[in-house]
Amino acid sequence: MTAQAIPAYLRATLARSPRPRLRRDETGLLALVSAALLLGFVTLRTQEAMAAGHDELTLGDPTVPLVYLGAVWAVHLAFVLTARRSDQVLLPAVALLGGLGLLLATRLPRSLVLQRFGPVELGLGELQLLWLVIGLAVIAWLAITVRNDNWLRLYRYSWAGAGIALLLAVFLFGREVNGARLTLCVGPVCGQPSELLKVLLVVFLAGYLSENRGLLTTQRTRVGPLSLPPLPYLLPMLAMWAIALAVVIVQRDLGAALLLYSVFLAVLFAATARWSYVALGVLLFVVGSLVLYAVFPHVRTRIDIWLDPFADPLGAGYQTLRALYAFGRGGILGTGLGAGLPAAGGAPAIPAVHTDFAFTALAEETGYLGVAAIIGTYLVVLQRGLRIAARSADDFRALLAAGLTLTIGIQTAIIIGGNARLIPLTGITAPYLSYGGSSILASALAIGLLLAFSEREARR
Repeated sequence: MTAQAIPAYLRATLARSPRPRLRRDETGLLALVSAALLLGFVTLRTQEAMAAGHDELTLGDPTVPLVYLGAVWAVHLAFVLTARRSDQVLLPAVALLGGLGLLLATRLPRSLVLQRFGPVELGLGELQLLWLVIGLAVIAWLAITVRNDNWLRLYRYSWAGAGIALLLAVFLFGREVNGARLTLCVGPVCGQPSELLKVLLVVFLAGYLSENRGLLTTQRTRVGPLSLPPLPYLLPMLAMWAIALAVVIVQRDLGAALLLYSVFLAVLFAATARWSYVALGVLLFVVGSLVLYAVFPHVRTRIDIWLDPFADPLGAGYQTLRALYAFGRGGILGTGLGAGLPAAGGAPAIPAVHTDFAFTALAEETGYLGVAAIIGTYLVVLQRGLRIAARSADDFRALLAAGLTLTIGIQTAIIIGGNARLIPLTGITAPYLSYGGSSILASALAIGLLLAFSEREARR
């Protein structure tokens, strides 16, 4: 067929279509991740077969790992076909973390989480797989379709207001679980809007700080030994943060409150590079913690459990003690996948093992070396995100990329510290390791935007 025989509109479409671009680094890393996860599933299923009296290597039902890896490679293929030049390390790192979380979810009792969609009932492993596939689709959609950030930059107050409105909706219409009103249900689907709020708050902070960065860094107000920014420019930002934080505290979601406060300080320091702001923030945190400890019984209970879990070993301190026992039992090399005790006698040895203590369960079965590998993977995500921020062309994109990256990093540090009893347990999830659709989708939003920003900077 000659070029003249092709209709003009089709020739124009073909001319605009990008030529596929190979992503060799991403391909190699995904091949390693796929091999590691398939080996993990074989090990896990073989351990289960041996426990049932069968001495053979088996993958069991391969549907779950093949569907997950198929979705990961589909995202990679979409990047290749659309000639993406985005970061080639983030997707493999996230795929590894998500695969480890899926390994744990399929290893735990299916009945820990059951959800019915019409005639179909999904258990813990199937639900985790569903949310991971949806999260990968969100990553691909954002990384491919986002061409500019004006829709984030111009409507920063609207995004922050939408996040706070969601939290108020939870406070008024949400479902109470374990004494905290965190969950909002729409039909059969339930979620925690506080997960989305952390992304919306970062968008607002990046927009406001990028617009007023010069004034916040050059003009100062002296308060004793501290150098503070001009109050009129700081008040709108503090008001938005305080409203969000107050709503979260009233809902007894202390993990989200600590995360939002930490992200606020981190983004403020990234914008101004002033340690005096961090010092004032830490001072306010200490004072606020003492007030909360004196006023709210649930805060006092959390801190008392952290200080002395042996005071009530079969009650309030049970989960913490079981987690410490799991860390010790794992040792350096771990007990092996499927050979730990996240479930004993058909019931979880740690009641919240699929949410609050997913990291602990993996630490027991993979050992300290596995812990180092998991933390190292999170550090890779942190390094790539901050690298994208450092290479951004303007303040807004740099602060937004840094804020999204630090949100994942701080959340990971908080939950790992709580699992290891370095800080009080707060109840937030480990990104991609823990069960939770809201957490997976919020992390997918962050990763998708980071990939979109890295694409723009690579083309620039």
